Amino acid sequence: MLLSSRSAPAFVRLAGHPLRWQLLTELAGSDLRVRELVALVGQPQNLVSYHLRLLREGGLVSTTRSTFDGRDSYYHLDLDRCAEALAATGTALHPALRLAPAPAAPPAVTAVTVLFVCTGNSARSPLAEALLRHRTAGQVAAASAGTRPAPRMHPHTARILRQEHGIDLSPRHPRHLHTLTGRRFDYLITLCDKAREVSPELVDHDRRIHWSIPDPAPSGDPDRQPYPAIARTAADIDTRIRHLIPVLSTIDRTEVQP
Repeated sequence: MLLSSRSAPAFVRLAGHPLRWQLLTELAGSDLRVRELVALVGQPQNLVSYHLRLLREGGLVSTTRSTFDGRDSYYHLDLDRCAEALAATGTALHPALRLAPAPAAPPAVTAVTVLFVCTGNSARSPLAEALLRHRTAGQVAAASAGTRPAPRMHPHTARILRQEHGIDLSPRHPRHLHTLTGRRFDYLITLCDKAREVSPELVDHDRRIHWSIPDPAPSGDPDRQPYPAIARTAADIDTRIRHLIPVLSTIDRTEVQP
């Protein structure tokens, strides 16, 4: 039997390695640091770092420096790039395997509750809350809070939601995480490295996800942060929301406590 002279597509070569597949699987659920991945896959750090480097070079994984501990980094899986690579892989094998576009309508999600947390609750978490409600037509009960709430909402938050997504954000002030004490959420999603790493009340949630998204106003003066930079943050969050919705639709309601 003659072997094809064509080599396997890059995605097959990258994802086909057992350890790299483990890493991709873990990163599909949450942004993680190297030491967390080491614990999850049970392999030495030097080996994990080597395979993460290959995934970065292949364009599937990217890193962001922790905004809490600048010596550390979070790894993020580009799910859009994975989808493109999977589609190209099927076509490379046979034209009939070209993947059809995903349906425009989001999967149905009913009675799911999600809490988004960042430090100031002035931009990242309110954006995520509004975008999730919008993309699920209100089927998801989304909320947001901050570990150290800012005095006011970021001046571009409502503007971006209105101009880029057609969402009218009702006037509101940032609120503290403690105001939600006693409320149960199916998913807890942190969008801020500092909020994740310094808040013990966020550690033990059964369905915890982390999105390592830098503060759009790191100078502490939101009025000096240009609109395009905030818009890029909103676009990043919106992409993550699109990938989150199918996950929410798979929740087993029998596991939810009353």
